[in-house]
Amino acid sequence: MNRLAIILLSGLLVFTVVAAASAEGKADKESSERIMKATDVLTALTGASDHKIPNELLQRAEAIAVIPNMIKGALGIGGRYGKGVVSQRADNGRWSSPSFLEIGGGSFGVQIGVSSTDLVLVFTDRKALNLLEGGKDLKLGVDAGVVAGPLGRSAEAGVNANLESAIYAYSRSKGLFAGIALDGAVLSIDKDRNEKVYGSSADAKGILNGTVGMNATVRPFVDALDKVVPAKRISQK
Repeated sequence: MNRLAIILLSGLLVFTVVAAASAEGKADKESSERIMKATDVLTALTGASDHKIPNELLQRAEAIAVIPNMIKGALGIGGRYGKGVVSQRADNGRWSSPSFLEIGGGSFGVQIGVSSTDLVLVFTDRKALNLLEGGKDLKLGVDAGVVAGPLGRSAEAGVNANLESAIYAYSRSKGLFAGIALDGAVLSIDKDRNEKVYGSSADAKGILNGTVGMNATVRPFVDALDKVVPAKRISQK
């Protein structure tokens, strides 16, 4: 091999290594940004004001999903799309590493413009996660019931008396709490992002049941869950 060929080959190798490192760095940055945004939304919607997710409901949470900046909007026929994370509470009360997930699905009606909404889903039925853990889609309103959740301390008595839905939805748009219709929306696991953060062998089931270890990228979200979500109630009767 002549000198010119060696130089060209060396240059190509350096370019490949730099490009791979750049792509990996971008992926890490995107993952970290999604975690931090989800952490900020979780903290805001569980804050100390009267407009917050009631502690009574959070005590019963089997899992919590957070989807920051969900986009909804079109002319005439709307749609939804967003990326977030979901973490499941183990029997010992600890929170699992979060699995990355996506939400999509059409919504029909009069819609003008595009709006961005922060979304929190509180799962009170562990069965609602079975499809996601198995790598299948979860269609809200079909595979699991979803309703707008009550807000504030005054709502805690009502939550205590009646928990019939599998999932309670909370949304915030432009800093204000607002109702949101999610029937027909579909949750799915973001397999590519999970593999980038946890490794190629990681799947949603392993992440959510705790067999996949936590890492520095996702720890801020789990730390926030430990801080803002009350300990699980032993009796739900």
